[in-house]
Amino acid sequence: MSNQNDSAPDLFAVPEEETRKGVPLAERMRPCTFADFAGQDDITAPDRPLRRAIEADRLSSVIFWGPPGSGKTTLAHLIAGHTTSQFVPFSAVTGGVPELRTIIKSAEQRRAFHGRKTILFVDEIHRFNKAQQDAFLPHVERGTVILVGATTENPSFEVISPLLSRSLVVVLKPLTDQALEQVLDRALTDAEQGLGTVNAQLTEEARQQLVRFANGDARALLTALEFVVEQTLPGEDGMRRIDQSVTAAALGKQALRYDKAGEEHYNVISAYIKSLRDSDPNGALYWLARMLEAGEDPKFIARRMVIFASEDIGNADPSALVIAMAVVQAVQFVGLPEAQINLAHGTTYLASRPKDNASYMGLLEAVQDAKSYGNLGVPLHLRNAVTGLTKSLGYGQGYRYVHDDPRAKTEQTHLPESLQGRRYYRPKNTH
Repeated sequence: MSNQNDSAPDLFAVPEEETRKGVPLAERMRPCTFADFAGQDDITAPDRPLRRAIEADRLSSVIFWGPPGSGKTTLAHLIAGHTTSQFVPFSAVTGGVPELRTIIKSAEQRRAFHGRKTILFVDEIHRFNKAQQDAFLPHVERGTVILVGATTENPSFEVISPLLSRSLVVVLKPLTDQALEQVLDRALTDAEQGLGTVNAQLTEEARQQLVRFANGDARALLTALEFVVEQTLPGEDGMRRIDQSVTAAALGKQALRYDKAGEEHYNVISAYIKSLRDSDPNGALYWLARMLEAGEDPKFIARRMVIFASEDIGNADPSALVIAMAVVQAVQFVGLPEAQINLAHGTTYLASRPKDNASYMGLLEAVQDAKSYGNLGVPLHLRNAVTGLTKSLGYGQGYRYVHDDPRAKTEQTHLPESLQGRRYYRPKNTH
């Protein structure tokens, strides 16, 4: 079966003249069969619908969503190897709408003259803006191309709704430690594509350190493994012995997976806020540490603390807002790394205080009434009679000054007539 495109370069092909040594280990070890594909059994096991559709060449438009190194591009390779359709890879990083038009024109001709389908693989589809994604839509609707997209970002935010509704979204998870160990073993024992001929011997501690470093990313694991092995000189017997001290020196500080503009950013800050809300200072400190270690802007964290102080603590402890604002000032004045101490101080304080969201919930209810009832007039007794005309119209008439008449506080109405009796603010008994 042919998988070469007659109008676009094959981004998956490795030039024949390129030596094996020049190809990164992660690329050499890319699985060519489902049997070698580790870590996504929920979608690639023999009885799973996606695998059956790929092997039967009955694939419909699909978007693979998952973190780096989880197997999105590898699944595209497997599709290319199992389909009789023309498989055309297209990168959102290097390509644009003009290139897409050329691909679509070839697909239309291929379908009209040869009855052959075209599968269009769009890597990093989230890099296309909404207007550019619109260019795919009519061709997916007409069946000119079957779209296979790959993205590390949440498709709900990064892919237009019409395209989503016409595609199956397949979620890939970070690889488990067990799956990463399978990838590691295969790379160490494969003499043809892997490191089976270099005699690398890893201690169990070194293996576990590599697995932890990878953090669910098979590509990161193989890249790190290759680097560590290359940096280790063989002994007199030709064996490269790699222990934890070797891997620690070679890898340095682990970079946590955390895209400050992407999905993981929102996941981690959500976990942080929910830990604060549930009065769990331990959980909150962990997620704070995750953000700081990943390089999150401390001002972003401090701003969320200010919001939380009013939204979730409110009048249960009015000092919470004062503390949160003090943290903002401290972060700006002190700066990192010492400002981490201020953030930890504020975090544990907010997590430990009683919670009451009555102010925020009351506002939401009031806003809903404001939208539902429109521009209700201000009761005349609450209006200020600043001119003779307004006074003659009854502005301010009947208003009771609470300092002269304390009963006015409870007896005088302050809502429009149609909203009399509304109670927006219902504080909890947290004192």
